[in-house]
This record gives sequence, C-alpha cells and structure tokens, in this order.
Amino acid sequence: MLQGLKSLIAVLVLALVIFRLAKPIAMHFTSQADFSRRRNVWIALTAIAFLSPSFWLFVALAIPVLIWARRRDSNPVALYLLLLHVVPQGLVPIPVVGINELIDLDNYRLLSFCILIPVALRLRRAQNSTPIARLQAMDYFLLAFGALQVIFYVRPDLPNQVMLPDSLTNVLRRGFLFLVDAYAAYFVVSRGCAKREHIVDAMATFCLACAIMAAVAMLETARHWLLYADIPLRWTGFYNRAYLERGGVLRAQASAGHALALGYLLAIGFGFWLYLQTQVASKRLRIAVTGLLWLGLVAAYSRGPWIGAVAIYLVFMSIGRGGVTRIFKAAAAIAVVLVAVSFSPLGDRIFRVLPFFGGSVNVETVTYRQQLAARSWELIQEHPFFGDQFVYLHMEDLRQGEGIIDLVNIYAEIALFYGLVGLFFFVGFILLSCMRAYRAVRQAALSDPDFSRLGASLVACIVGTLLMFFDASFMLGYEKMFYVLAGLGAAYAALATRPVASPESACASGLT
Repeated sequence: MLQGLKSLIAVLVLALVIFRLAKPIAMHFTSQADFSRRRNVWIALTAIAFLSPSFWLFVALAIPVLIWARRRDSNPVALYLLLLHVVPQGLVPIPVVGINELIDLDNYRLLSFCILIPVALRLRRAQNSTPIARLQAMDYFLLAFGALQVIFYVRPDLPNQVMLPDSLTNVLRRGFLFLVDAYAAYFVVSRGCAKREHIVDAMATFCLACAIMAAVAMLETARHWLLYADIPLRWTGFYNRAYLERGGVLRAQASAGHALALGYLLAIGFGFWLYLQTQVASKRLRIAVTGLLWLGLVAAYSRGPWIGAVAIYLVFMSIGRGGVTRIFKAAAAIAVVLVAVSFSPLGDRIFRVLPFFGGSVNVETVTYRQQLAARSWELIQEHPFFGDQFVYLHMEDLRQGEGIIDLVNIYAEIALFYGLVGLFFFVGFILLSCMRAYRAVRQAALSDPDFSRLGASLVACIVGTLLMFFDASFMLGYEKMFYVLAGLGAAYAALATRPVASPESACASGLT
C-alpha cells in the first residue's frame, strides 16, 4: 500500500504540472469548463485507482463520476480519449451464477458502458434527423469483420495445447463484446464529432493525455520504477508485462499497459500535435510539447513507434500545397536531428537498437519477426480465404521463453485466423476512412488551408498506424485507436460535404 501511495504522489505531481502548463494551449481548443471538469475527473479516477484494494471498489466509485462527467461534457469523445488510459488494462471476470463468467471487465469497457454506449443510443434515436447516423460503407466493412470474429472461434494460446470448446454462450458473448469494444467506439466518434471543433477538441485532449504519459514515462525510465504496475497486480493478482528491459534500460509503460503500446500512443499524439501546434503562437511551447512527446517515445524504447512517428511527420509534410518542397525540408530536418542526437547522451541508447544503423541490441527480436512472417505466409496459403482458428498448433516452434507465440504483426494475425477475407474487411475499413479524408484534404487545400492541415494530420496518423501494425499485436492502445482514428477520418470527410452541422443534429447528439 505504501508503494502505491508513493506512486500516486509521483503521478499526481507530474500530472498537475502538465495540466497547469498545458492549460494555456488547451484553451485554444477546449472550453474552460470542459478542461477543468475533465482534469478533475482524471485526477479523481487516478486517486481512486491507486487507493482501491479491489477493482470492484474502483468500478463502484468510478461509474457515478463517469456518468456525471459525460452528461455535462460538450464533447464526450474528448472525455473518452482523456480517460482511455487513466489506468492500465486489467481484465477482471464478472461472475454469474450458472456459468463461469459473464464477460471480463476493464477500464476500456467501463468507459464504453458509461460514455460511448449512452451517446451511441442517443445518436441512434436521432437517426432520422442525422443522415450520418445511418449505416455507411465503412460500417458494413467493420460489421463484416465483426461477423467473422463471431462466427469463427479462435482458441486462445494456452500452454500444453489446451483446446477450449466453443458454445452458443461464447458466440453471443463475442457478438456483444464486438459491439462494446469496437463498433461503439467507431460509431460514436464518426457520428459524435459533428463539428470541426469537436474533432480538434478530441485531438487536443488526447494529446494532453499523451503529454501526461510522456512525463510519467521519463520518470519511469530515469528511476527504473513502473508507477502503474501495482494497480493491475493488486486487482488481478498478476502483471505479466512488468519491467521489460532493452539493453539494460527499463522500457517505460506509464498507464498504457505495455512499452510498445505507449510508444504507439505517443506517436499518434505527436501526429495530432503537428496540426495543433499551428494554432499556438509561442515557438517555445511548440518546441516544448514536441520535445516532451519525443522524450516519452525514447523512454518507451520501442523501435516500431519511432519509425511510425517519423513516417507520420513525413506524410503530414508531404500532403498539401508545396508537398515536394516540404518533404525535402522535412527530410533535412530529420537528418539534422539525427546528427544532433548522435552527439547527445541519448545517441548511443537510440542507435544501438536500430539494426539499419548497425545496432545489435535485441537483434533476436528482428530475427523472430522474420521467422514469424515466413511461417505465417506458409500457413495463410494453406487456408487463404477464412484462415485456420487452430493455427497455434502449427506454430509451436515459435513459442518464446515467456510461454507464448507472439504474433507481433497485426496483418499476419488477422490473415492467419480470419483469412484474406477478414484482412480485406479489416484493412478496407480504415482505408476507406483514409481515402475519404485525403480527398477532403485535397479539396480544402485552397479554400480552407486550416481544415486541410487538420485532415492531413488524421491521414498521416492513419498511414503511420498502418505502418506500425507490421510490428505490433491488435490489443491495448493499438486496437482502441484503430477504431478512433477511423471514426475521426469518417467524421472529417463528412464535414467536407457538410461544413456546418445543423443545430437540430447537434442538439440531438447531446454534444452542444
């Protein structure tokens, strides 16, 4: 308990400093009332989480706070993004008489039940007056991918090849959880962000959450101390992701649940900041926030997100007027930064884990990914259309020392279990969002440069996400932000054809 109290004090001190310093920036995008309320809710839930001996006590105290905040917030999507990683994931089963468990509950699903689903129901009731509430092509792609997840039961990767049987209860559970975990997030973000201000507010609030995680990450690496590790350990009895090291350096996790997930979230936060900083006059503040996010990325010590963040920057700079000139300037800026970093104390830490710079630290993980890619392609060719839900049986030689077969390639993971049909629906879903947003960016380049830059940020983050999916698993922040980014892209594209939301639709959604 004493360790948890020390961690709480450290987190709150860092968070209060970030909230205080970020307030002048946030006021460009968020109302005073929303900022203060969200800050207080974040602090309250953080304190409750660190002090609660039981997950169920946290749930009992968090539910009324979340409902109260959602009802008063002018943009529940922004509230959701701020609280998405207020605590790390820790799945706790809901026991029910007659069956082993109903569903597992964690912070993600708690936010879905308390924020997303009530807003989604309100939006559905307003379907007649809000055309975007009706099903679109992206909805059909996502629902088709969800149908495959419901129909095909993927056996979990358990030791000794234990094959758990499927049942009607499991089928119903999978369908329900797909709506709760995936479709609710996409539906609310794509329909709830009915104005440009909603999208910008959501991006700024997520960036604020990333700034807090970056500050925590820096302290974790500097002090070799994972501040949030005690929470899932106390609530679930185990925490198998604690204290990952690379080259003798602790890989920070903050509240993201894993160093790789933290790096991805900060890369997306950086992508959002590329647009948001254009609204900030102070050059010092622009540099400070950029530096904070990148120091957090370094603390996460994850190669994939580093490459993803650079790709996001290059894509953002290449979109719009003068793209060719801008991309050369961006490449030159990256080269200058790399040279400067190479002479800094961080230089050796960064370059020794990058194989294309001659780094040799953890090079075995690169070899493992190459073996995984080769084996996955062999197995996909055996069951190309709908995959093989027993594929773990054929990958035993790839089982790691941790006792798991680590499918660190989301495309391979989906194609193995759901085939190329599943991969088509999965990738097609977000590519539709990306292409529509890109089309809107090009159309607005001359008439509304600011709106064009906003879309360029979203397109860059989607492209960066698709790149980072080659080196990740579909879980934690990767999974949640996949649906959020697709929703933001869809909302942005809708604004290009409907620049001003009607008062009736805005009031019906409960977002004004």
